Amino acid sequence: MVEVATSLLSIDEEKSIQTIYDIEVAGTDYFHIDVMDGKFVKRDTIELMRKYTEYIKQIANTKIEVHLMVKDVLNFVKAYIDMDVDCIMFHVEACRSESEIADIIKYLKDNNTKVGLVINPKTEINKIFNYLPYIHRVLVMSVEPGEGGQKFIENSIGKIQELNKYIYENGYEVDIEVDGGVNNENAELLSDAGANIIVAGSYIANSNNYKEAIESIRK
Repeated sequence: MVEVATSLLSIDEEKSIQTIYDIEVAGTDYFHIDVMDGKFVKRDTIELMRKYTEYIKQIANTKIEVHLMVKDVLNFVKAYIDMDVDCIMFHVEACRSESEIADIIKYLKDNNTKVGLVINPKTEINKIFNYLPYIHRVLVMSVEPGEGGQKFIENSIGKIQELNKYIYENGYEVDIEVDGGVNNENAELLSDAGANIIVAGSYIANSNNYKEAIESIRK
């Protein structure tokens, strides 16, 4: 059974506190915070996601994972470490070198925060293989980063299968997470391919029953 990370990107800001409470009661495993800087992607959610994270810390006990879609990775890493989140994930495409990626991984681990690497749909999955012994999670983007409600990119399944095979053959303990265009129709395919954490945003936010939507992904 997969775990569900609920993205707050598509929720109604005016009803955000009540929605966060309702999603926690519905049984989500994680709150997924999408931090965008208006540079790495067009949209800017810096202030909004900071506010949502503060709300979660005040009214909920569910773990928080942070997905950084930013150019200045280290500064945002430092900002969210101070908020005591469970996991921070950043894009390999946002870093200028392998040494920069390694330095950020080390910084996160030194500060007792789980580390995730994120890859865009056009990035080959083998680009992150060298980092697998040192991280906790790989987030495979199944849409282009930056906007909610996009259509799922089908070849993401093959990337997840390849990653899962490599992790298994090398005995690594790394979660495989997938984000973008996920619903009850493709969640089972992703689970069968090897994903064990699934991010869902608009599918849950737009549903009439959060609990049923979350459970339909878990099955």
